[in-house]
Amino acid sequence: MVRQLRQVWATVKGLGVVGRYLFRRPVTVRYPDAKPPVQRRYKGRHYLTLFADGMERCVGCELCVIVCPSQSIFVRAAENDPLAPHSKGERYAADFQINMLRCIFCGFCEEACPTGAIVLGHDYELSGYTRESLIYTKDMLTEKYPGESGRDPHREL
Repeated sequence: MVRQLRQVWATVKGLGVVGRYLFRRPVTVRYPDAKPPVQRRYKGRHYLTLFADGMERCVGCELCVIVCPSQSIFVRAAENDPLAPHSKGERYAADFQINMLRCIFCGFCEEACPTGAIVLGHDYELSGYTRESLIYTKDMLTEKYPGESGRDPHREL
């Protein structure tokens, strides 16, 4: 008898929860058409930022490689040609890769960068069909125009 009363009480409690939400407006996001906003400090896709004049900020110091706990960043630095400079330093990143399968989006690379060259933007659609498509190269990471990432690397959050 006590067991049956507990079952009836559990059913009534469950129906009470259903009744509370039955007449409320649904909270639905029409995802592909309208993307939900993310928080200001959200860490998503990586970007290699540019100066306002279009030069690369990355000077190939490899501090992001050193600080990365998952060892997902690879940088090969090269000497900057004074006649045709890539960046404003003596060196630049000739090759820059991030393995997005290994990245844990901790943001240490962003904090370690002395020039603000790497920032984590607010993009979160990072899926791929092959492993090779999830190794982001310098061409994939570099902004097409200064400010494309939507993040100013020298602005505090």
